[in-house]
Amino acid sequence: MRVLLLDLDSTRPDHLGCYGYHRNTTPNIDRVANEGVRFTNYYTTDAPCAPSRNAFMTGQFGIHTGNIGHGGTAGDMRNEGPSREFHDQLKTDSFPSIFRQEGMKTALISPFAERHSSWQFYAGFNEIYNTGKTGDESAEEVTPTVLDWIQRNGQKDDWFLYVNYWDPHTPYRAPESYGDPFKDEPLPEWITDDVLQEHMQSIGPHSAREINMYDNNTNPKFPRHPGEITDREELRRVIDGYDTGLRFMDDNIGMIFAEMEKQGLMEDTVIIVTADHGENLGELGIYAEHGTADQMTCRIPMIVRWPGMKEGHVDHDLHYHLDFAPTVAELLNQKPKESWDGESYAPVLLKGESCGRDYLVVSQNAHVCQRSVRFSDWLYIRTYHDGFHLFDKEMLFNLKEDPHEQHNVAKHHRDICMQAVYYLNEWHDDMMMTMDHDVDPMWTVIQEGGPYHAQIKDLKRYLDHLKKTGREEGAQALMKKYAKELNM
Repeated sequence: MRVLLLDLDSTRPDHLGCYGYHRNTTPNIDRVANEGVRFTNYYTTDAPCAPSRNAFMTGQFGIHTGNIGHGGTAGDMRNEGPSREFHDQLKTDSFPSIFRQEGMKTALISPFAERHSSWQFYAGFNEIYNTGKTGDESAEEVTPTVLDWIQRNGQKDDWFLYVNYWDPHTPYRAPESYGDPFKDEPLPEWITDDVLQEHMQSIGPHSAREINMYDNNTNPKFPRHPGEITDREELRRVIDGYDTGLRFMDDNIGMIFAEMEKQGLMEDTVIIVTADHGENLGELGIYAEHGTADQMTCRIPMIVRWPGMKEGHVDHDLHYHLDFAPTVAELLNQKPKESWDGESYAPVLLKGESCGRDYLVVSQNAHVCQRSVRFSDWLYIRTYHDGFHLFDKEMLFNLKEDPHEQHNVAKHHRDICMQAVYYLNEWHDDMMMTMDHDVDPMWTVIQEGGPYHAQIKDLKRYLDHLKKTGREEGAQALMKKYAKELNM
């Protein structure tokens, strides 16, 4: 058995051809999708990067692992404490350990563990290749390592290879020499001139006037990444920069597939395509970032092409990314681990049977503190710390009618909000009753000064930027809301 998992950082599914995107961004990924099962309502439990990957690899929600952010106490996973045995649970319960149990060689090609000091990410791997730039590498710096590994190991019978690409991650870094494959293609129709004008008045890090988080600075290393959006040409630089990153990455994935075909490996290799999170490209007024608990940040692609199983199938049910570990375990006739929070959806891959969840709760605590409930056609977002965006405490979006989250209808559908809050409380009760700690790490984040990417020191300099860019009203609103923290 051979398994290739492609972890494509910041990849939002609706910008992939196989998910209906009008641009030809991912022909190689699309080919795999046509031969396997594609999931359309697949979500990370915890965004962004570190909380998501650690949840996936441990099979546990961030509220259970303790890692829900990028700094402070929540930047690390909790120690197991007095119950820890000679080795910790990850020796046997990590996602790669499923394949180790089958006697397979496990290999990782990724700089992620070093990027966030998430060394537990290495658990379960026989071989580890750090591509060396802590997430700043582009595909041409990753692919040679992948090709070399496949050339040396491809013909062996049993291996699991986990490959991490970063090209769609902000700042968009596809080489300038690659050109502009989408320069003549239309921009998203929903971002009209009126919408763009609204976005230019938006408040908060990574808004249109501060793509660089808290200012409009640029970096000559990333010419595809503007400092701000003040017209449609700069809007194009953002959208095209992201899509070009996808296409460049897909070209490199095509090189991997070509090598596998050369060796006769493609036909019988399990191929998994997924991501840690998506990317906001105008939704909620945010560009080139993954900083909320909304649809665009937390919905991710999941494509599974497993030879001998379902082909050409699309599943629309709700699933978490941490459901994948118990799914693979069931497919390999292993028992699920007691520590896992996921639920197997193996019947989807085996027979195309429906077995999704009634609702999902997804979280973000690195840029904002939000928990959201995804159910039916609805996304309910509850904000505990707005990350200086002035978000309403409650936001409700009908994703079927409003896929880009333009109209908060919470005030018009109190019954739907109440249903969402019931689901949220039900989830929270279950989480707190099934862990060894009595503190929700989200409250720890707030007590330690808020999300790592939204500290008061950042707000102080951001206020000056708002005033310089003609948004005095927004600066005044932030100063009023955070008067205590600013000592005003």
